[in-house]
Amino acid sequence: MSLTEQNVSKILTVLAHPLRRQIILYLREKSTCSFTDLATATGVDTGKLSFHLRTLADFLKQTPDGKYMLSAKGLDAIVLIKDLEDWALESDLDDKSLSQSTKPSKRVSASLIDFILVQAILILVFQLSFLPMNLLVFVIFFWAYLTLFEGFAGQSLGKLIFHIKIVQITGEKISYGQAAIRNFGKVFLLPVDLVLGYRLKDRRYLRYFEKFTKTTVIELPRKQKTIIKTVD
Repeated sequence: MSLTEQNVSKILTVLAHPLRRQIILYLREKSTCSFTDLATATGVDTGKLSFHLRTLADFLKQTPDGKYMLSAKGLDAIVLIKDLEDWALESDLDDKSLSQSTKPSKRVSASLIDFILVQAILILVFQLSFLPMNLLVFVIFFWAYLTLFEGFAGQSLGKLIFHIKIVQITGEKISYGQAAIRNFGKVFLLPVDLVLGYRLKDRRYLRYFEKFTKTTVIELPRKQKTIIKTVD
């Protein structure tokens, strides 16, 4: 094993314990902490805490008054911990997300309905003909329409019709900010968004801006009709 591989193994071994990761993240939040503060925050006895602090020696340093704080290596470890947590979360949800992922054909059909709806509103309500000079108005209105409805309920009218919905990869509701950003790529940068999304090779993301906002489109279960049998 080379020296570099030994260092990697050592770092992973130190960070493998959840209590040591907790200590590092707590120190990032508090900047400096006394031994007593760490014992209270972690809820472990002094002997156990002392052992883990010794194990974290390369990641910590002490102030003149004996308080603990993160060293340069400790600050670097935060980035690694956060990346690993995000990776673990995505890996845990990967099978679930893939099983619920929407077919591209449904997404295209839903977008077509939304496109026609927005065009009809501009023509019938605002008397705005679909001419090149009005293209910017249409694009901005289309982006605002998608952002408003998807930020509110995760669905535009087209998605509602096809029983599909936008969610975060955690399954939670998306925010208006996520809706605005993901639709900015869809409305203003669609060719680039699709090309970069294709290169991701991830079925959860059809477009790059979905990966950027950690959102995906899933199928919604259809309500099943209840059949009541009568017995003579």
